[in-house]
Amino acid sequence: MATNSPSPTVKSIRSSASTVPRGVPYSLRRPFTLITSAARAIAPPRLYFTTRRGCSSRAECATRHAMDGRERALAEAFDGQAAQFERAPVQTDPVALARMVEFAALPPESRVLDAGCGPGIVAEAFLAAGHRVQGVDLAGEMVRRARERCARFGARARFDQGSVFGLAAEAPFDAAVSRFVIHHAADPVAFVRAQAERVRPGGVVLASDHVTDPHEPAARWHQEIERARDRTHERNLTPGELAAAFCRAGLSSVQLVEDGFELDFDEWFDRGTPALPKAEVRARVLAGRARGFEVQKRADGGITLRCIRVLVRGIR
Repeated sequence: MATNSPSPTVKSIRSSASTVPRGVPYSLRRPFTLITSAARAIAPPRLYFTTRRGCSSRAECATRHAMDGRERALAEAFDGQAAQFERAPVQTDPVALARMVEFAALPPESRVLDAGCGPGIVAEAFLAAGHRVQGVDLAGEMVRRARERCARFGARARFDQGSVFGLAAEAPFDAAVSRFVIHHAADPVAFVRAQAERVRPGGVVLASDHVTDPHEPAARWHQEIERARDRTHERNLTPGELAAAFCRAGLSSVQLVEDGFELDFDEWFDRGTPALPKAEVRARVLAGRARGFEVQKRADGGITLRCIRVLVRGIR
């Protein structure tokens, strides 16, 4: 069951040549506020594929045909786990959703792009706050569920199957948001930049994702666990790397805040696309620890995973 700390514990650091996270070119080191610690880079992402599943409609098959292999793998994986994903405590946590809307700090009735919208849970929170939302997702089943969930908002809600990279250039959005998407991106900077390019000057780009340990051996262990549980997983960034990605995407006034949440191992594993048997992943989980992925064995025999997620906000 997912829980949140009462409020995030943060430390504000004004950027300078010494505090900007590694990997940010000097020419892109705009002023930003980093509300956590900067971190080292770790190994580049690798690519994983899933077993293919059939399309549910001709339109979905046509969309998948236009996708590359990795995008099709993601679509197939999330089509298969859509029902469990939609019920997951970490996805539906109302406190975390309220914090995301509050942190975005958008003007009333903003037009929002939800990149990787899933079943419309984040979109629903922004719609309920009075905004207009256009969601896009690779998985047709996720899009179907998002339309069903947000039907009561009428014309203020729109959902399409596809990639943010292929989204037609219409009127620019006031904001672009994503949640738990960046760790599936082969190129996080390109993903953030694709959102920024579809936002008006002065608009907001916001992302939420779970992060990993700045210490490379601990981060490597964490990523091995994540990939064993989910073949679509690319890489968790550190808080510093995530802030750096926003800077490298050309965003300014970057802010980052983190808070903790908990996962039940069984619930978390069962909605994944595993590459290894559950018993083997469980044994590996119990063999280590990392900041952002700490393991606690409970008296009932279950395992609690203590994780860290961040909210990052930048201005185009």
